Amino acid sequence: MTKTKIWLSSPHMGGNEQRYVKEAFDTNWVAPLGPNVTGFEQDLERFLGDDVQVAALSSGTGAIHLGLVLLGVQSGDEVICQSFTFSASANPIVYLGATPVFIDSETDTWNMCPVALEAAIKDRMAKGKKPKAIIAVHLYGMPFQVDAIKAVANRYEIPVLEDSAEALGSRYKGKMCGTFGAISVLSFNGNKIITTSGGGALVTHSKVIKEKAVFLATQARDQAPHYQHSEIGYNYRLSNISAGIGRGQMEVLQDHVNLRRAMHNFYQHFFASVEAAVVFSEPNADYYSNHWLSCITLASEKTSKTSEALRLAFESENIETRPLWKPMHLQPVFASCPYYGENTAEALFNKGLCLPSGSNLTDSDRNRIGDVLYQFFK
Repeated sequence: MTKTKIWLSSPHMGGNEQRYVKEAFDTNWVAPLGPNVTGFEQDLERFLGDDVQVAALSSGTGAIHLGLVLLGVQSGDEVICQSFTFSASANPIVYLGATPVFIDSETDTWNMCPVALEAAIKDRMAKGKKPKAIIAVHLYGMPFQVDAIKAVANRYEIPVLEDSAEALGSRYKGKMCGTFGAISVLSFNGNKIITTSGGGALVTHSKVIKEKAVFLATQARDQAPHYQHSEIGYNYRLSNISAGIGRGQMEVLQDHVNLRRAMHNFYQHFFASVEAAVVFSEPNADYYSNHWLSCITLASEKTSKTSEALRLAFESENIETRPLWKPMHLQPVFASCPYYGENTAEALFNKGLCLPSGSNLTDSDRNRIGDVLYQFFK
């Protein structure tokens, strides 16, 4: 008999999602506006704090695209982007006809290296191409080196677009991720810390920018009785039904964070006795990760076992794991783009693995996961 699938990170409903969705149907708010959209935005604004303004959108990718538009990125521009990330961080750069300039990671947070970032900016400026924006990512929920990255960005007056798609509920020096960028983005895809089935948000400290984002996200329709358009717009607004799911999810967001962090502690406890394995953890007390995904790396100098062998061992037991993100500068589609740094991101990709991390994993699931780990490392 085939064992029940244990997923890497599956949706986890809290209970009230259906109530909000039913209200949308009962009141016929089946549209990309309505009480749930407004309520979801307000829930996020209260959670993030810092007087932010939130525009709920159809995806995190759409939020990055709109964020770049609002930062003035145009065809022929260059945009700096963390290499060690999912392709959705980089693809919107190309949507606009701009060129990604990829930056290596540092080893503490696995995120953008401030030293390589500054080297890249200096070199691009020497070539007559000052980058238009910097996309920095909180990878797997781990905050990037916010102070160091922003110090470089401020020195050269380049705005930071904060990709917080994986980091809702994470904090840096007590402040919520999603509040550090000139513009920040969130994702509510099915595998994220909370989900709207598909969705995202653009976060800003400016009401004017939020209103402009909503305008562009609803096809940039001018104020006129007829359909008139003076700018190119997009169909990026979140539906009232999806926002209803989000409102229910916001009620259990902190519970989900706590449960993900408990899974991280589960792995820390197991791997404390495995010298060759390192669990990806906060470097110091400035960082608080939601541990959206718990990850490990295996040191080849300490073991002949590989992350790929461990992935296959889990797969044989119908348990999903996943290699770390393949860096963007190694992707065929971005092969011609500039890259700055060494091989930190590549080394992490070659020796790392994402482990089951869902907030809905049971004790039975943990026992099965633990059995595979024990058999593999014994």
